[in-house]
Amino acid sequence: MQATTLVSRTADLFDQGLERQSGAALLRFGAARRRRDDRTGWSGDGAVAWLDAGRGHVWSVGDAAAAAELVLNAERERPGAIREFTGPRGSDELVGRRRELTDVVEWVFRWTLVEPPVMRNEERVVALGEEHHEELVAFLDAHSPAHSTGPGSADVSLWAGIRDADGQLVACGALSSLRDSGAPLMASVATDASRRGQGLGAALTAWLTRYAVREHGFCTLWQIADNAPAQRLYDRLGYRDEDHCVSARIVGAA
Repeated sequence: MQATTLVSRTADLFDQGLERQSGAALLRFGAARRRRDDRTGWSGDGAVAWLDAGRGHVWSVGDAAAAAELVLNAERERPGAIREFTGPRGSDELVGRRRELTDVVEWVFRWTLVEPPVMRNEERVVALGEEHHEELVAFLDAHSPAHSTGPGSADVSLWAGIRDADGQLVACGALSSLRDSGAPLMASVATDASRRGQGLGAALTAWLTRYAVREHGFCTLWQIADNAPAQRLYDRLGYRDEDHCVSARIVGAA
């Protein structure tokens, strides 16, 4: 078993220097941008983890075996409070040997520090305000029912969209934030199903990325691991592909 220790609430999570390693950008961008003295964290031999108490979610980076032990350690120390976790690829299998898991999803946490190349149709993108929220809700429900965030979410700082010649919304997307750190996070990019293949999603993604880089110096996003079209687009736009993660829920957790 990997050694695990509870880090004091005022301690930094970066004592091991993991934030400088490839594959640990989730720690660097997800936890480092706004230091939280009240953050609960754990450190192990080659991994660190921190708790989003509101969701009962443990985030971890580093070695998969060490990260899995940190998740299990967190659950032991806070019985009933840990419902789900995200860790390096492979940590789910190790946690799953001792806890039953469900809703296992493999992700890639991607990020960029540079403005992307200009995409076709990018000049058509416009910012959308609160007066467009009802329209956005209807559009997302019709064309992206599983969208990650919606109009009115406190985490969203900007909505943007593309309209056709008749003024109808044909694509939209949001600039949200990582819950723990406030780092900019692209979310809920959707295109009218009848307009796919025209580069509208690419235009919105490039525009939102450019906005975030100019305002914050970087942009982040989550990509489902087996989404090949999205991977090709993010590669073209300059997003790094290093942080291969997995998320899961712990069966029976409160």
